[in-house]
Parts: sequence; structure tokens; C-alpha cells
Amino acid sequence: MDPLLIIRLLRQYAPLLVLIPFLTAGTVYFVTRDQPRLFVSHATLYTGLSSGYSLMSAEQRAQMDYSAVNNAFENILTTLTSKESLRQVGIGLLVQDLESGKTDPVTLSVSGFRTRRGPGEEVSPENDLIRIQQTLDSLSLSPGSNPVKNLLLVPNSYYSADLIGKKLKAERKRDSDMLAIEYESDDADVAQRTLNLAIQVFNRRYASFQNSETTPVVGYYEGKVQKAKTRLSEAERKLQAFLVAHQVLDLDEESKSISATRETTAAEYNQELMRNKAAKAAMEVLNRRMGPRGNALTASSELKEAQAQLAEAGSKLANARINGQPKNAVDLLQQRVDQASDELKESARQYYTATNSPESIPQQTLLSEWLTKIIDYEESTARLGVYKEMFNEYRNRTAEYTPLGSELRQLNRELTLAEKEYLELEQTLNQANTRQQNVSIEGALGVLDAPDFPQEPQPSKRWLYVALGFFAGLFLTLFLIALRYWFDQRILSPDQAETLIGRPVAAIFPFVARFSYHSKPSRAALSMFEQLCGAINVELFAKQSGRTHQPSIISLFSMRSRQGKTWVGISVARTYREAGQRVAYCYPHKRGSFQSVEQEGISFLPYLLRGNFMNVMDLDGLFDGAHNFDPYLYDTILVELPALINTALPVYLINQSRVSLLVTDASSIWQRTDRKLLNMYLKVANHTVLTVLNRVRGDFIDTPDSHDTALKAGVADRSLEYAQR
Repeated sequence: MDPLLIIRLLRQYAPLLVLIPFLTAGTVYFVTRDQPRLFVSHATLYTGLSSGYSLMSAEQRAQMDYSAVNNAFENILTTLTSKESLRQVGIGLLVQDLESGKTDPVTLSVSGFRTRRGPGEEVSPENDLIRIQQTLDSLSLSPGSNPVKNLLLVPNSYYSADLIGKKLKAERKRDSDMLAIEYESDDADVAQRTLNLAIQVFNRRYASFQNSETTPVVGYYEGKVQKAKTRLSEAERKLQAFLVAHQVLDLDEESKSISATRETTAAEYNQELMRNKAAKAAMEVLNRRMGPRGNALTASSELKEAQAQLAEAGSKLANARINGQPKNAVDLLQQRVDQASDELKESARQYYTATNSPESIPQQTLLSEWLTKIIDYEESTARLGVYKEMFNEYRNRTAEYTPLGSELRQLNRELTLAEKEYLELEQTLNQANTRQQNVSIEGALGVLDAPDFPQEPQPSKRWLYVALGFFAGLFLTLFLIALRYWFDQRILSPDQAETLIGRPVAAIFPFVARFSYHSKPSRAALSMFEQLCGAINVELFAKQSGRTHQPSIISLFSMRSRQGKTWVGISVARTYREAGQRVAYCYPHKRGSFQSVEQEGISFLPYLLRGNFMNVMDLDGLFDGAHNFDPYLYDTILVELPALINTALPVYLINQSRVSLLVTDASSIWQRTDRKLLNMYLKVANHTVLTVLNRVRGDFIDTPDSHDTALKAGVADRSLEYAQR
């Protein structure tokens, strides 16, 4: 918006800009004359949500979530200002007033509720208060209407939940754990007691909500843990039964042990087998050397019995050593083996009587060697038997363990899964129990500053309300002015005229009530007429080349009547007359008798509007012989056309003009019809159309100094005395 236009609007509506704000301010001042004094009670609560220490502090600080802290504060504020909390605060305040006598219980239609009690119930002030509160709570929630319910619903009642909700304010102190609460009332005692009750109700409900959240969770996980423990016990029982049934401590370890032992035993067996064969071969060689005596020794029954005892004792000793029996048992068996060896040697000596061999080798030496090999052979044979038994046992155990592996793995897998599930649920249950215990320990929020008793009322906001009323009135006035401007289709400024009309403005004329060289509008009008004539001459000069001397026809038209065509036309005519030209001014006339007039060198020629006006071909046809009109007697002819909205366009006459002046009043309304008529005119005109804006406010006029118009002081100025119509 143009700043000049803003200034013009402010000047135009200055009385409203002063009257309406003062009127609204006075109304506010009058309305607030009986405004009550207000008292505010303050309190501070400590929440400990971010910096407090509890059972969950280590976990919470390790993963501090500020959005969760903000959400917790929102939950606190919501709980504090919930409808149920406010209703309970109102009931608590009503109970206190009933006890103190500030409210008559008879008016509540609950007289006698102080005396109601159950059989055997002890009468005490505490029980009385509980009974009163229960009765009031029941009445406030009962269907239908009752005095208690009506009292709690009165908008301006101290017990109203709506009023308490409006007056109770709570906010977090910056980024701390502190919660600031305040309550405003026209009674200092009511403010303090209401804030106290609000804190009590909030703490009770907040702790109850927290406990109600944790108890179901703990119960749920306790059931889950019990079921998981049952499944774990069942898996352990199955595994234990399997191990007992198959006499296995650890199947994998035993399988590995059997495999390793079997490999070691196989190696030892091969070594023992070689020793056995070597002992047998040596024994056979010695038998051959000893000849018949050796055969006799071999065939002796006593010697066979001794040899059998030695073999049995050697077999037991080998079993004891291989199976890792205690040392005392091994030593005892070793003694039996040694004894059997000695008995075998003694029996052999008794039956052997020869002294020398055929090779002259002492027979005693051969006998000793033969006995040694017999003993080695028997011991080796016993050990080989033990090894064979062990191989048989290995084969049996391997055949038994092979199908048990898959079953044992399945049982172990079930046990592992059951144990894992149990441990996870146990951990979750511990966390839930810790959370529940933490809620029980934290309990209600701590009161850092108890509600105080306000000693002085709050400063009155009456003057603030008056100021707000003043500015509200000012804003409303400006808003209405803006609405009028936005919806107003009148031309208010030259810039707006160019936007609405769609053509540049060549001249703007102020409103001249009475001509005077000392008045700025008069000087501005004279200056603008000179500029307008200069613009007309420029257009005439541009179209004069190649033509013979002909009078310059200038048409003046407007969309509607009373736009100032006559005032502009006569003033332009006088300007040209003062320049020494012969000027004729033709204007429409509706009366039947009219005469031409010669005034100050200007010929004023009226013409009658006839039905064939739209078909007039030239100026002669316009007058139709009414005047002795000769256009070549004039240098400039100004033709004022009637308002186009009421008259058809004289297209042929318009085409005779060399310049057209569109005259529009600055306060006129430019509508769709005006734009349509102007477009039609522009299609017909083959010349320049200059736009003249008439009756423009002085804010948009550049007024020349009085020295600039001093040379025009002697020139006739009666042209400006014509009405601007």
C-alpha cells in the first residue's frame, strides 16, 4: 500500500481512530470498577525425575532420556489438572468448610450424615470426616440434580472444578526437577487451603497410578517365572532319569575316554602279543634243548597245576594294573604271582634230575631259563586275555552309546532352552520388582516449599486491561478501515487508478472549492492544466506531419456523469485561449432551445442529444444546422461527450478526434462496466487517450510555490471558478 494513501486514510478516519479506542478503554474501566483483589499462594514440589537418587538411578543415568523426563513432567501436570483431581479438591475444600461452619450442611440437604455410622463403629472426628467426604463424593457422582452437585457446578463457586482448573497453575522451573504450583483466589485462606488439597490429591493419585502400573507387571512375570521353573525342573528330571537308566555321567566325555583308552589298549595289546610270541618261541627252543626231560616236565600234572595257578594269579594282577586298582591290592596280587612262580620253579626242580644237556650245558641253567620263559609266557597270556575282555567291553559300550547320543543331545537342548528362558524371565521379574520397590520408596513428590499464606493481594491489572481495551479498540478500528479499503472499489489514489483503469494517469487535479492564488489547490490546478496542455500538444504535434491545417479536435469523455469534464474542458479551453488560439467548446444540451455564446474569446456551442447521436459523422452532423458553425474558423475544438454509461458511442465522431481526455473522479467507483466501456472506446479511437484524475486529495498533489505562478497573476482565472463537475 502506498504510504501517502495510508496517511490519507488515517486523516480521513482520524475521529474514529480517537473515539473508538477511548470508548473501549472507558468501557473496560467501567466494567472493572468492582474487580476483586486477588491473592496467590505458591508452593514448590521436588520430583527427582532427572537428578534424584533411587533404586533405578544407575540404570536411568546410564541411559538418560530427556524426552522421557519431559513426558514424565507432562504426565504430572496432566494428573494435577485432571477433572477427577479437581473434583476431589473441590470436595475436600467443601468438607473443610462444613467442619469449620463456613457452609451450612442443612442447605445441602445432607443433614444428619454426620451421625450415620455402622454398627459398633467408633465415633471420632476422623471417622466423621471420612463419612462426610464419602457422602459428598457419592452425592457429586449420583445421577440427577442435588445441592452438592449443584454447588460443585456453580461457575464462581470455590468448589467448582472449572474454577479451580482455571486458577490452578503449574509449570516446571526451567530444566530443573522442581515443579512450581500456584493458586489464585479472592480469599487468601481459600488460596492456601485449595493449594494444599491439590498437592495432597495429586500425590495420592500419582502414587496410586504408579503402583497400579507395576503390580500387574510383577504378577504377570511371576506367573511366567513359575511356569519356566516347572519346565526347567521337568527337563532336569528327564536328563537325570536318562543318565541313571544308562549309568552315564557324561556321554560325550565317556565316549572320548573309551575311544582314547581303546587306542592305547590296542597299542599295549600289540606289544604284549609280541612279547607272548617271543616267550613261546623261546620256551619251545628250550624244550628242544632239554630233550626228553623237558617233555617230562611239560607232561607233569603238578607242573601243569602250578602253571595254571601262575596263569590265574597273573591274570588277576594284569586286571588290577590295567583297571587301576589300589596299590595294596596290586601288591597283594604281585605276592601271589611271585609265590606261584616259586612253586612252579620248585616243582620243576623236583622232577628234573638230569644234570647236563647233550651239548654239555648245565641242565640247571636250561631249567632256569625254561622256567623264566614259562612264567613270562603265562603272564603275557593272562594279560592278553584281559586285553581281549577289554576289547569286548569297548565294543559293547560303543554299541550302547551310539543310539543314545541323539537322545542325550535333545535332552540337553531342552534343558538349555528351559534354563535360558528361566534366567531371562527371572531377570525381567527382578527388574519389575526393583521398579515396584522403587515406586514404593519414592511414593509422593516431596514438598520443597509448602503453600504459603498470601499477606498482600496481587497488584491490580485494571490499568493493564484498560490499555488492552484501548489498543483493542485501535486495532478494531484499523481492521475495519482496512476492510473498507480492501472491499472499496472507489479510486483512492493515482497508483490505484492506474491499476484499476489499466492506463497511466496524465494529470491529477485537486479539489478546488474556491479559487485563490494563495491557496495550494488553486496553484496546483493551474500548474496541472499547463502540464496537461503540454501533454496534449505533444500528441497533436506527433500526429500533425503530412496534414494540411485543420482544427485540432479534442474529445472529453467519462464513464459516468458528474466526473468534472466541464470543469477540466473549460479550463483547458481557457488555457489555449490565453495562448492566442481560437477555441470552440462544444457540450451536450438536453433542452429544446439553446444558443451559442461567445465569452472571453471562447465560443460555447451546445448540441442537442438526439436518437441518431451514435451515427453522427462529423461536427456538422452534431449541430445539424443549429449554429452557423465553421470548424475552420477555430484552431482548437473541444467536444464534451455525454456519460458513456447512458449514451451509445458516437464511433464516427470519436474517430474525427486527434486526442481524447478520459476524466474520472478520484472518489468514483470503477467497476466491470467502466472497464468494458473503456475497452470499447479504445477500440474505436485511433488516437491517444489521456487519463485525467479529478478531485484528488492534497496528499497526492505536488503544489508549486507561489513564486512559480507569479507570472500568471494577471491572467483571467474564472475558469477555476466553475464547479468541478
